[in-house]
Amino acid sequence: MTAILSIEGLEKRFGGVTATDSLTLDILPGEIHAIIGPNGAGKTTLIGQLCGEIAPDAGRIRFRGQDITALPTPNRALMGLARSFQITSVLQGFTALENVLLAVQAQDGHSFRFWKPALSEATLRDAARAALEQVGLGDRADVPAAALAHGEQRQLELAMALAGKPALLLLDEPMAGMGPEESARMTDLLAGLKGSVTILLVEHDMDAVFRLADRITVLVYGSAIATGAPDAIRADTAVRAAYLGSDS
Repeated sequence: MTAILSIEGLEKRFGGVTATDSLTLDILPGEIHAIIGPNGAGKTTLIGQLCGEIAPDAGRIRFRGQDITALPTPNRALMGLARSFQITSVLQGFTALENVLLAVQAQDGHSFRFWKPALSEATLRDAARAALEQVGLGDRADVPAAALAHGEQRQLELAMALAGKPALLLLDEPMAGMGPEESARMTDLLAGLKGSVTILLVEHDMDAVFRLADRITVLVYGSAIATGAPDAIRADTAVRAAYLGSDS
């Protein structure tokens, strides 16, 4: 199977700190691939390089067969690469529907100067409502984002990412700050996406990771010390010593 995303010899240094160390990794179409590792392992730096916010010092990134190493972030988004953040990035003064409409407009190349007509344009509005339904927020469309619970705001951010129908979704700690019930709801949502969109997932919630992931890569000091199926990662002695703990 041809990889949808190929990372070849990627390197990134900040002064004397190596955040990404000659990383080579393939992400396969339709899989949920989790990236785990201790704090400071370089997980968020890796996501930043993949979405174009951080320029690597060396190496190459290929997406859907094209070299995107030097491609700006908006161009990567138009190719079908979407990202959500550790910290919720929705517009608090806008309703849930308006937030998703902005995402739909951005993906379709509409000008934001025509915001009011967009609210009444059936095609855009229907696409936005469909994305909200997909994440379980269909009945919250007219609620201001500021009035949504934290977990609902993360669901909204996921709807915004999905609105553009991405081929690859980069999720940076989608369960961050959630309680057990909210985490379980988000895990169910992501499980429902399996096979319909490729997901690269950075997450500290190991219950969610081992439930969702088809494959897991473990980063330590910017290097991948193991990649494999969840059972293989759980049983890997080097992984247990470095991250999961000897009793995990």
